[in-house]
Amino acid sequence: MGIIIAILIGALVGWLAGNFMGSTHGFWFSALQGIIGGALGSWLATKLKIKVGSSLLSQIIVGVIGTCILIALCRLILG
Repeated sequence: MGIIIAILIGALVGWLAGNFMGSTHGFWFSALQGIIGGALGSWLATKLKIKVGSSLLSQIIVGVIGTCILIALCRLILG
């Protein structure tokens, strides 16, 4: 059940970040972007010593920020 929730939250985060960055894709790609972006955002927060709360809203915010960074890096690398 946990993996299903992670995919759904990842899809939500990917969709939010994709709309913010002007990049829309299908459900699975958005979910994958959201999951990877969430991990990236969490890793960056840890490295920058930023405390992130355990609430769902704070995790979504960190995930959206991380996914936006991921989309920007992909655009920079792939053109």
